[in-house]
Formats: sequence, structure tokens, C-alpha cells
Amino acid sequence: MMNTANGMMSPSSSSGATAQSPGLKTYFKTPEGRYKLQYEKTHPSGLLHYAHGKTVTQVTLAHLKDKPAPSTPTASSSSFSASSGVRSAAARLLGGSNGSRALSFVGGNGSSKSNGGNSRIGSLGASSSSNSMANPNFDGKGTYLIFNVGDAIFISDLNSQDKDPIKSIHFSNSNPVCHAFDQEAKDGHDLLIGLNSGDVYSVSLRQQLQDVGKKLVGAQHYNKDGSVNNSRCTCVSWVPGGDGTFVVAHADGNLFVYEKNKDGAGDSSFPVIKDQTQFSVSHARYSKSNPIARWHICQGSINSISFSTDGAYLATVGRDGYLRVFDYLKEQLICGGKSYYGALLCCAWSMDGKYILTGGEDDLVQVWSMEDRKVVAWGEGHNSWVSGVAFDSYWSSPNSDDNGETIMYRFGSVGQDTQLLLWDLEMDEIVVPLRRCPPGGSPTFSTGSQSSHWDSVVPLGTLQPAPSMRDVPKISPLVAHRVHTEPLSGLIFTQESVLTACREGHIKVWMRPGVPESQSTNSETLLATSLKDKPSLSSKISNSSYKQ
Repeated sequence: MMNTANGMMSPSSSSGATAQSPGLKTYFKTPEGRYKLQYEKTHPSGLLHYAHGKTVTQVTLAHLKDKPAPSTPTASSSSFSASSGVRSAAARLLGGSNGSRALSFVGGNGSSKSNGGNSRIGSLGASSSSNSMANPNFDGKGTYLIFNVGDAIFISDLNSQDKDPIKSIHFSNSNPVCHAFDQEAKDGHDLLIGLNSGDVYSVSLRQQLQDVGKKLVGAQHYNKDGSVNNSRCTCVSWVPGGDGTFVVAHADGNLFVYEKNKDGAGDSSFPVIKDQTQFSVSHARYSKSNPIARWHICQGSINSISFSTDGAYLATVGRDGYLRVFDYLKEQLICGGKSYYGALLCCAWSMDGKYILTGGEDDLVQVWSMEDRKVVAWGEGHNSWVSGVAFDSYWSSPNSDDNGETIMYRFGSVGQDTQLLLWDLEMDEIVVPLRRCPPGGSPTFSTGSQSSHWDSVVPLGTLQPAPSMRDVPKISPLVAHRVHTEPLSGLIFTQESVLTACREGHIKVWMRPGVPESQSTNSETLLATSLKDKPSLSSKISNSSYKQ
């Protein structure tokens, strides 16, 4: 377990923070400079994992503005799920997550009405393992981390030095396992919470922060007591631009589409699935039904889902080891492929929608190209299962071409080996992979020209078998850093930092090199250290690489 006795790290206590875990450094180096541990967040120390068995912490990032929402978000390019995991950090942390899936800058909302008439909280109960420091006049402005541990959801203020959360919400009948935040919400309900029992809640984050209790308030309850599907929720996600539509993935291979403006108890029944191995979509028979559709994706669990930034495509990864990519509006399977070995656990889109990352039980990070409909690179560097992946959309390549088109991508991955890996993917370098030189021979190209290999067009909806190890270019990580003592569950990139989360509910915030003082309470010391380290690189790259 991570030693949490030190409290938050601050400029004056950086030497003390080193004692947090023997052998763990409080910084890691990249070509741009040092990333330094600025904050740690965790659950109250008295929390016990006895309630409903062990769950894995996921993290979601949520940004609330001062006032009830303008109808359009001000930050258009900032919705990720680290579920990745959390992430949502679950990453996704978010998920994420964000994985995940979800880094979300919201056009927040203070409305506290409950949609529909159904706001009974049948399976919630009070518990007193943590103090809520929320206050009724609190407007909720700020950036928050939402994470699940045991039978509770915790909310921490990202920019506070406090290690403990400002709010806890306890569930009496089942553990929360996934969550997502909607930066485009046009009314109060912007936070989804999925439970181990299959139940799903939508609530207003602002309303939770304003309430001093330890129960959800003003919640809409869906799939109550597993009335539609009684298998575990594995991932929840708002549909980008979907005006309150969200999807819930389950451990039995089904995904349900809901509308938050309909009563959560609307009657929904779907026909029996005839062939468990085939993708199929069924729509609800009645206009008032909620969920409105069921997608049967695969046999076995859907482990993670991720929407492309524009909401056009949905990627899923599952226990069967397949990545599947769907045209969401057309409800069509477009393409997909199998892992080298075992289940896939996480997935994430690049901001431009050209690439998808996946990670899983083969310890590899796969880079999937939408244009080529195949794996174009394998990242080798983890020593155990990869549990979270995410692109760093705030990092810009020093050598973007004249058209502003991205030719190099930065992404990250975390694993059960407790490591954070950062990778640079330069597309020019991997188009024609060079095989290693055979003994006594000369190097050969893997399939002649790689493009000729792709000329045989793959029919729509084809799932590719696992590629041969020799036919996929390998990339190595730029950075490999052991960030926690426990296996990791997700990561999230923000404009100022990288967030990593472990399964036990500890979150670390690593500040980027060269972040201006105005954006970081601890940045004075941090900036001095990182610039002193690599003066030429830091001053040359950090200004152009990190758009403030």
C-alpha cells in the first residue's frame, strides 16, 4: 500500500514526499524536461474494502464553470475517457479514461431538477466513513476528480493540495465501478455512475457538491435492480454531441443506449439474442422505452468503450480479445482485429480519429489505423497487462508539417507492472517496417512495400485475425517510470499535467515541464528545477510544445 502519512506534496516538503514509497522517484525525465509529482489524491484512510468485494478504481476528470451552462462548451477538444480505463481514469483513469476514458471541460450547469418523475434512490444508503466538507452555498466552480473505491464515489478538488476528497457518496447495495462526465450537458445531469449490479444513475455533479449528505441527490435511476440487464456495468459513456444520449456496456457483451430525458423506468424489452457470436442491434418497441436500443457486441465481457471525438465512431474491446469499430449512427460494424494474445482491456482514440490505441493481456500497446484497418505498430515495454491507454492531445510535435497535420503523436500507457510508459509515434518511421537483420544476411522489408499489402481492400465489417509478430513494426517507449506501488488502472492527460491512478484508489498528479506559475501553485520550484535540468531542450521545446 502507498504510505499516505505525508499528506500533500508542496514546494517546501518535496524532500519529505520522497518518503512516500521506497524506491519511487517524484519525477521522471522526457526530452522536454522533467515531469514532477505535484499532488497526490486518495480516499480517507479509514476506508475498508469489506462492503461488496474488491473493485478497481477508475477516475473521471470534470470541469465546472461558474454559472449554469451556456449551451455550447468552450473547450471543444477536451473530452477523453481514460477508463481508461479511470479511463475514465478509469483511466479508462477517466478510462479511463479517459482510456477513457473522461477528461471533460464542461459548459457546466447548476440546475438541480430531476428529469422525469423517477428520482427514488432505491439502492442507496448513508454511511459515515468520511466527512463531507461540501457547503450548500458552494457553486461548484473548478476542476474535480471523480473516483470510485469500495462502496463509494469520491470527489476531490484537482487544484487543491488536500489529499482527502471534499465529498463522498456511499452506495448500500452495490459498488460503483465506472463513471463519465458530460462537458456538453444542457441541463443539470452531467455525471453517470454505473454499478456492479448493473444499475446506472445520472446526477448533477454541481448538486452533489452543494449537498452535505453522503447519498446521491436528485438522481435518475436506470436499469433498476437489473430490470433490463443484471450483469455488471463495465463502462459508461456520454455520446459526443448526443444531447443527453449515453451508452452502458455490460459484462455479458451487451451495450444499451439510453436517453437521459426519458424516465429511467420506461418499459423496455428486447427479443432473445439468437446467435451470441454475431453482432446485432434491436430497438425498443415503444417511444417511451428507455433504454432505446440494445447492441449485442460479443460473447463475454465488453471491457472498455471509447467514442471518437466527433461521436461518429464507437470502439469497443472485450474479453474475446477483439477491437471492434462501429459507425455509431449507422449501427454498423466497420472493422476490427484481434490481440496477439488474451483479452483487450482498454482503448482510446487520437483526437483526429485516425488511430486507436488498445492494451490488454498480451502486455502490448497496439496502434490501430482507421485508414488501413489494421494494426500498424506494437509498443513493447510493459511487463504485465496494459490497463490504461491515452493520447496526449495537449502535446504538439516540434516538427508538425506545413499543413498543420500531425505526423508525430505522443501517447501514454499504464499497466499492472506499476509503470507509466510514454511513447512517440512518428508515422513516417513505421510505414515500411524494416525487419531485423538476419544472421549473415541483409535487412529485408516485411512485405515488400507495406502499401501493396493493403491494396487488397478489406470488406466492411471484417475482423482481422491476430497478426504475425514479425509483420508488425515494434516501437519502444520514450519513458518508462514506476509511478505507484500498486498495479495501475488508468491515466489522463490534462493541459498542465499527467494523472495516474492505481487500483487501490491512489491518484498522482505529475506536472508538465514549463507550466507557467499562474497555472500551478507549486510551479515556482517546479519550473526552476525543470529548466535547470535541461536548459537547451526545455527553453526550446516547452514553449512550442505545450499550448497554454
